[in-house]
Amino acid sequence: MKLAYWMYAGPAHIGTLRIASSFKNVHAIMHAPLGDDYFNVMRSMLSRERNFTPVTTSVVDRNVLARGSQEKVVDNITRKDAEEHPDLIVLTPTCTSSILQEDLHNFVERAQLEAKGDVMLADVNHYRYNELQAADRTLHQIVQYYIEKARKRGELPADKTAKPSVNIIGISTLGFHNQHDCTELKRLMADLGIEVNSIIPEGASVNQLKNLPRAWFNLLPYRELGLQTAIYLEEQFGTPYVDITPMGVVETARCIRKIQQVINAQGAEVEYEDFINEQTLHVSQAAWFSRSIDCQNLTGKKAVVFGDNTHAAALTKILTREMGIHVVWAGTYCKYDADWFREQVSEYCDEVLITDDHGAIGDAIARVEPSAIFGTQMERHVGKRLDIPCGVIAAPIHVQNFPIGYKPFLGYEGTNQVTDLIYNSFTLGMEDHLLEIFGGHDTKEVITKGISAESDLNWTKDGQAELNKIPGFVRGKVKRNTEKFARDRGFKEINAEVLYAAKEAVGA
Repeated sequence: MKLAYWMYAGPAHIGTLRIASSFKNVHAIMHAPLGDDYFNVMRSMLSRERNFTPVTTSVVDRNVLARGSQEKVVDNITRKDAEEHPDLIVLTPTCTSSILQEDLHNFVERAQLEAKGDVMLADVNHYRYNELQAADRTLHQIVQYYIEKARKRGELPADKTAKPSVNIIGISTLGFHNQHDCTELKRLMADLGIEVNSIIPEGASVNQLKNLPRAWFNLLPYRELGLQTAIYLEEQFGTPYVDITPMGVVETARCIRKIQQVINAQGAEVEYEDFINEQTLHVSQAAWFSRSIDCQNLTGKKAVVFGDNTHAAALTKILTREMGIHVVWAGTYCKYDADWFREQVSEYCDEVLITDDHGAIGDAIARVEPSAIFGTQMERHVGKRLDIPCGVIAAPIHVQNFPIGYKPFLGYEGTNQVTDLIYNSFTLGMEDHLLEIFGGHDTKEVITKGISAESDLNWTKDGQAELNKIPGFVRGKVKRNTEKFARDRGFKEINAEVLYAAKEAVGA
């Protein structure tokens, strides 16, 4: 475990709680001390849902440490079973329960004797997995639990649906634009003549999971969530899966062609090329806009991309292939899946970064001085310090990235939203010119600390005054070049004389 004041992916129990609270009529019991129960507040604030978050904390306190927590946990499970009548209660371990080495399997077995609904343990190692890995693993465990339950009862359906159908796997609460993406995917499937068999976990009933094998194929829009479940369903029932994220014109077309191949292999006869052409030319505005004179202003501009695997890889491809923007480096914090990310983006950027250290990412951005950043909320904060615009493309995110209006990132309508985000994230030449005319760049004090936490340079008042006189669109570059000059020569502070010397020496 790594202690940090800000992490890209949360601890494992957050991933488990995201899955449990996504299902309909499923309750989670979290075995943790007070303070670990911030998930309820986070979900209520970010997802903007009216319903109460179905998560209860079985608090670990000094009494529990003295006497043990078995009775308390079992009592909490049976009490919630009687009060809420859930179909399933998921006991969610945390780092604390792992430290105490409690036999949670035994807790579940005891509670199951009294509870009317199902009770299961989310079996996740909280020292090895982060939020995304735990979510993927928990979804797989719940699906497997109900498939095996139906199999023992002889309730598994033996046939496929009459018409081509799909399970959309990976839509969950607190997912980046997940609700909007789900609506767009349902619309896309309807246009293709494909029925939606199930959408999991968001809004699904665990009692319907036994029907998952009826689908002709599974669609995984996100790399991080659903892959283990799709592999399990393929191994058990031979159900193929499509894991191409339909984001951007090129990848959406590639995803649809893969779907065509998969369902035609099962006896259907569909041809989607006319649909792809129609959507590309008339529904998606991205294709013509990328060739317009407006977008030509972006050709060759430098950008950096950082986020989870799905969105960082997709945005890198869109920037390079579809909009002619130079991606200096692309990175992800999903270190556990680094090989896949490198394979996806290596040919579309100069450099690949795999790290979960936001300080290192901030320094990497400052080093290359891109025209725009596409990243998480953390990179957005970095961009503000460096006066570089940033488009938010992946979690971790802020409440403003849960829009009420319809803003999918997937499908053909998603191509329009992504193109708008990219275009509006750049500061264009005329905008800089107007900001200078109206003094926009000079109305706020210059940040004179380096982006790295290790920076030990300070600016004196006269040095800062001289820096403020420099036009805003080059001020950031001058500041960084001056600090490099000072650091190389061992200066501890930067005054006006140092600034003048740096300008003469390095042309800052």
